[in-house]
Amino acid sequence: MAGAAGFNGKAALITGGSEGIGLRVAEQLAEAGAQVFINGRSAERGERAVAQLGKISSDVQFIPGDCVSYQDVAAVVDTVRSAAGRLDILVSAGAEGDIGPTPFARLTPEQIESEFRKRLFPRIFPVHAAWPALRENGGSVVLLTTDAGRFATPGESVLGAVGASVIMLTKALAKEFSRDKIRVNSIALALTSDTPTWDKAFAEEGFWRDLGTKVVERFPFGRPPAADEVAAVAVFLASDAAAQVTGQTISVNGGLSFGGW
Repeated sequence: MAGAAGFNGKAALITGGSEGIGLRVAEQLAEAGAQVFINGRSAERGERAVAQLGKISSDVQFIPGDCVSYQDVAAVVDTVRSAAGRLDILVSAGAEGDIGPTPFARLTPEQIESEFRKRLFPRIFPVHAAWPALRENGGSVVLLTTDAGRFATPGESVLGAVGASVIMLTKALAKEFSRDKIRVNSIALALTSDTPTWDKAFAEEGFWRDLGTKVVERFPFGRPPAADEVAAVAVFLASDAAAQVTGQTISVNGGLSFGGW
């Protein structure tokens, strides 16, 4: 991970940063010297996260807002700019849907529409809202997505479609934003431990648990990636050590699958 010198004086916004991978990213960026702003929908989770991060750095702030709403996202970015005077790093995390892996034929039209809205818009709205601030000094965008967008997975048709959208968006924005010295990369996830999704997957019997159990058994290293391991890759992509890396999607999946597009 990049040392503190690499992030001193830089401001980072992590949407969906009050729990899971987003919180682990916030921890590592705070340890490395960045001024950290985390966003989430729950004020209660946000307060807990700030208390946890406060043990690492006093330069941490929680900004409530639902990234499904562009108005909320714009207000979050404005708050960061007002408080820090700049924005150098955006990590777009969070954006969970209401349902887990489900065969496509079992989804209702309302569920399909809701899953696209709740999974895709919160991922890309922050990028659009943050662009004016990021272009002032150049910067880095890291989006979390899923390996289901690269490899067909039963029960994850809609999730995979959203993931594929983010992967293509990463490439297109990397080209568009290069003139502004903004790098754009993404991380494609498999099932990851120490996350809310992991807890939900194994909470009850059913399709999701059955699928998760099969996936866990297939990890070549004998275990799935952990949230802090994914976060370390996000911090690298946000750092100057990755200055020549843009338009890329890196799978952090313990070797569960290879290739992709």
